[in-house]
Amino acid sequence: MNHNTPLSPRPLSRLADVHRRVLTAAQLRAQGVTPAETNERCRQGGPWQQLLPGVYLLHPGPPTSEERLHAVLSYAARTPFRAPAAGVPAQPNADEPRATPHYADAVITGLAALTLHGFSSAPPLLSLDTIDVLVPRMRRLRTAGCARVIRTASLPTPSYVTGLPVAPVPRALADAVAELADVEPVRQLLTEAVRGGHTEPASVVRELAQARLLNRPHVADAVDSLLAEGRAMAEDQLYRMVREFALPDPAWNVDLRLPGGPHLGGLDAYWPEQAVAVELDTRAPGREDDALWSEYARKRETLERLGITVVHLTPRKLRESLEQQAAVVRTALMASSDRDPAAYVVVLPR
Repeated sequence: MNHNTPLSPRPLSRLADVHRRVLTAAQLRAQGVTPAETNERCRQGGPWQQLLPGVYLLHPGPPTSEERLHAVLSYAARTPFRAPAAGVPAQPNADEPRATPHYADAVITGLAALTLHGFSSAPPLLSLDTIDVLVPRMRRLRTAGCARVIRTASLPTPSYVTGLPVAPVPRALADAVAELADVEPVRQLLTEAVRGGHTEPASVVRELAQARLLNRPHVADAVDSLLAEGRAMAEDQLYRMVREFALPDPAWNVDLRLPGGPHLGGLDAYWPEQAVAVELDTRAPGREDDALWSEYARKRETLERLGITVVHLTPRKLRESLEQQAAVVRTALMASSDRDPAAYVVVLPR
């Protein structure tokens, strides 16, 4: 007996009930099916078919989208299953919950992942010619059939959608955008990512920068639209915060100047009587150079030297903890009476 000899051969009739009806050659051997029997059943017109190298579908018709996903993961995973012990059924009873296979070192990404995350602008799974799958860089695995292998130095921590390991939205977007040549589909995907609340613009731009995609003109154009969309949504949240938590009405979108002096900078909201300013921090990591970063820091330092309190709010904070951010602003407004009066500044509409 060698390591390929099954410990507990089972009749082939049981295999039709195996999870998703997608099995690897190793799983078939564990069930007592020889390579010769597998080849015979995969002949033209036979009851089985080979979807990918070493991965088989136990029915003759076209695979479902779910079967294709499991096939790709089975092909790419380092250890896609655990062989059953002797005497243990390969499949739970009908009244027991089905176990989801464990796919080690394989994560669905790209357009397929975005579809699984619920993106309406991503195509249906069955319309995709290939399904992208992330594997560690050192894996010796080639793209084959419907499985497009993408090697990465570090696998992202996956989300699990219907039990399948799926790349987080920012990484899935970067892998999808890398294969798109037109600005419109890229813009649609990035816009839906923000409008749908899937992720923050900064997280998307960070992934695109790491993938070195920001130097592509159509990606840069789409990112500009994304950042504008993110800022508009953050501004809406800021208006909502002031309204819902009964903060005093500020002067919206203003420029500050010293009387007869230099321009001090633009602000999203300003309370002149309390000398409190709110600035939305919508900078995108990977796009700002050192000069722009220094400009932000200089503006804040200048305003604070003049006695103006600057509260920086991020889109994520406004989205996830609006009440807490309102409390921060309210505290700054109340503390104004304990501070020395601020320098007089001219407030102009921006």
